[in-house]
Amino acid sequence: MSFEGPRPEALLEVAIAAARAGGAVLNRHFRDPDLEISQKGTKDFVTRADHESEAAIFAVLHAAFPEHRFLAEESGAVAALEAPSDGGEAFEWVIDPLDGTTNFLRGLPVWSVSIACRRGGDLLAAVVFDPPGGNLFSAARGCGAHWNGVPMAVTRQAGLDGSFLATGYPFRAHRALDLYLAAFRDIFLRAQAIRRCGSAALDLAYTAAGVYDGFFEFRLSAWDIAAGWLLIEEAGGVVTDLVGNPRGLAGGNVVAGGLEVQRELLATVSRHADQEELARRFAEDGSG
Repeated sequence: MSFEGPRPEALLEVAIAAARAGGAVLNRHFRDPDLEISQKGTKDFVTRADHESEAAIFAVLHAAFPEHRFLAEESGAVAALEAPSDGGEAFEWVIDPLDGTTNFLRGLPVWSVSIACRRGGDLLAAVVFDPPGGNLFSAARGCGAHWNGVPMAVTRQAGLDGSFLATGYPFRAHRALDLYLAAFRDIFLRAQAIRRCGSAALDLAYTAAGVYDGFFEFRLSAWDIAAGWLLIEEAGGVVTDLVGNPRGLAGGNVVAGGLEVQRELLATVSRHADQEELARRFAEDGSG
């Protein structure tokens, strides 16, 4: 892959600084009884901490790359103040300033900041930062993935049987629940254990680190998974949507893990959950 503009390593350096800036804001607000909370939708909350973290992240990224664009959970798509100057596709930062808001609100220290940079269909740099635990997961395209500066790799687990997995529930779309539970049942009967911790970005990061053997979840947003997607690929793993597309980020359906685990996990999930059917059911619930 040839690069025009900032190289992935340079993008990553700034992404790390931005994630730490956002994390510092979140740490100040964590377990604050007076934190302002509002509701975006059913079972979907946003806080002053989300907005201030996003602002801190934007400030760092925009100072370094004023021509880049942003896609963030709280602000949506935000154009750069200047048009891209490189004559090609724009660089875009995909940002979740607080992944795991419910955990954050309840005082559970399992939440993260997720930042990725992409150009066109190529993810170039990624950071998932866990402020309560001090864990920073990072990757630059072609440079491998790291956990607190130490190289990391996905599992060598031979397959789905006996695997240690992570997942997330489709809690905003009850019409999709039966499809998810049917897949979950088949996976549950083969896995050693399945965890649901409440931050997809962290679940993907720990899958990249080989802590989890695999991960699956339906209809996530790009900002939930962009950083974790690159972490897993650079750690030697596989991430696809439900039809096996390794560039299926936009659909939000994720099956990830080491090579053999991901292959068997994808086969099991896709027996029960079709992407078009999932999209229809989520739309019926007003969540897709």
